[in-house]
Amino acid sequence: MPGFFFSHNNMTELNGKEDCKLAEGKVHKKKQKAFGADLKSYLKCMVPHIESGIKTSNSKNVMLSAEEVIQWSQSLEKLLASQSGQGVFREFLKSEFSEENIEFWLACEDYKKTKSDHLHGKAERIYEEFVQSDAIKQINIDYQMREATAKKAQDPTHSSFDEAQKTVYILMERDSYPRFLKSKSYLNLLNQLQTSTSK
Repeated sequence: MPGFFFSHNNMTELNGKEDCKLAEGKVHKKKQKAFGADLKSYLKCMVPHIESGIKTSNSKNVMLSAEEVIQWSQSLEKLLASQSGQGVFREFLKSEFSEENIEFWLACEDYKKTKSDHLHGKAERIYEEFVQSDAIKQINIDYQMREATAKKAQDPTHSSFDEAQKTVYILMERDSYPRFLKSKSYLNLLNQLQTSTSK
């Protein structure tokens, strides 16, 4: 899911696709305290009709329900197993300037499904983007793991990034995930869905 924030003026006006397009033209970053409201507007725009149980407009016809959002609170694994959960969690991590963690985790998940003849190229890209010491989206791993991962990436196998991925997962699970569950963005979304269900 792309990350962008809407100005307060547009928040109540996000009623349809035309409004979404209009809002996209006026995108700008907001202060953290307005994050929950911005996320709600973003979801209303990207996932039409949040009040009526939320149907996404993609071909899979995914429904986002209060039950699914409640399941996200059971474990980080359940949150990341949900496409919508990944998107909402990524928006939260962006507000904390740590979205490289979920991006690395997702890149590793994709890497594991890669055909053997494409491993080398993908391993190099993941290493350069997330692992090397001057990487743009450098993940928080210690020197020994960085060195070990660098060696594994030079002669890649499907498990080259497993240790680093596990470390980043644990970091998210212990650090960001509990804060996400207490965040206004998560609680507002849950409240919105529960309110619409009880109508």
